[in-house]
Amino acid sequence: MKTSLAIPVTKVQKSKLAETDFSNLVFGKTISDHMFVADYKNGEWTDLRIVPYGPLQLNPSNAALHYGQSIFEGLKAYKNEAGEALIFRADANWKRMNESAVRMCMPEIPEEVFMEGLSQLIDLDREWIPSAKGSSLYIRPYMFATDDYIGVKPSDTYKFIIFTCPVGNYYSKPVSVKVETKYTRAVQGGTGSAKTAGNYAASLYPALQAQKAGYDQLLWTDGKTHQFIEESGTMNVMFKIHGKIITAPIHSDTILKGITRDSVLKLAKDWGEEVEERFLSVSELKSALEDGSIEEAFGTGTAATIAHIRLIHIDGKDYELPEKPADAFSHRVLAELDGIKYGTKEDPHGWVMKF
Repeated sequence: MKTSLAIPVTKVQKSKLAETDFSNLVFGKTISDHMFVADYKNGEWTDLRIVPYGPLQLNPSNAALHYGQSIFEGLKAYKNEAGEALIFRADANWKRMNESAVRMCMPEIPEEVFMEGLSQLIDLDREWIPSAKGSSLYIRPYMFATDDYIGVKPSDTYKFIIFTCPVGNYYSKPVSVKVETKYTRAVQGGTGSAKTAGNYAASLYPALQAQKAGYDQLLWTDGKTHQFIEESGTMNVMFKIHGKIITAPIHSDTILKGITRDSVLKLAKDWGEEVEERFLSVSELKSALEDGSIEEAFGTGTAATIAHIRLIHIDGKDYELPEKPADAFSHRVLAELDGIKYGTKEDPHGWVMKF
């Protein structure tokens, strides 16, 4: 790939590649050799560099630690049969990160800084991209406040970092979910549409309670009435009922604009599937489970791509979803997305950056 920014590189003295077991990757535990770093001060992004992955030095008064000005993204790189690196929809992640930045009073990242830092980092650490089916290189861009000041105001300085980690499948089997009607992920006027750290911190306790009760994740409902389904765990969620794919609309500021969600809907429309972007009520979902009109339910997100849902708990009762045939929509769309990402299928929407 041609580059236009001269980003200085400091390489690790000894790579961790040789001691990494790529056949036993726990999601998010193994970190690659290098990271891209940029600092924001005096109104501009400066000191772009690629350095060995390692600890950061922060003062106890660091603003992000006290007031949560922290945003992030998640995307993946894949390796095709020719050994080329393929990155899926990086432009969409850059745009969404800047939308989160605006909501959190943080500086936007120029496209050139994001894309050049990303591509040069992946080029340097391309040997970290796993080759096994279902594996990929997870990429974590994030930004946080760096002022040493505990007054409540937006920070004047920030740090932007990209690091990567080789990963296997996020979910090894279909998941069970519980409809949550007490705790809330996001509310109107809040930060639900931003990918900010505090949203995830608030979700941990109710998710843990669900896991203690024997469920893998939650189906979040709206914060005002708890009558409408919004998301599933850390994913967007879709249902196929009476032949229609139903998913919550992203015009609400409680819903994250999922890039996998968008990709799935584009493919669904390409294939002539009927799609309804609307809020599904808990009562409608319950009726569909009871009368058998629900065909499938699944989460969509970068980590899992498609997370098949096998069981939904509503009002004290577990409902098993029907066994899906091999040609079910969620199976077909997962195969199509994997084919595009790994370079074995045509990329009609121009989603893949190859180098």
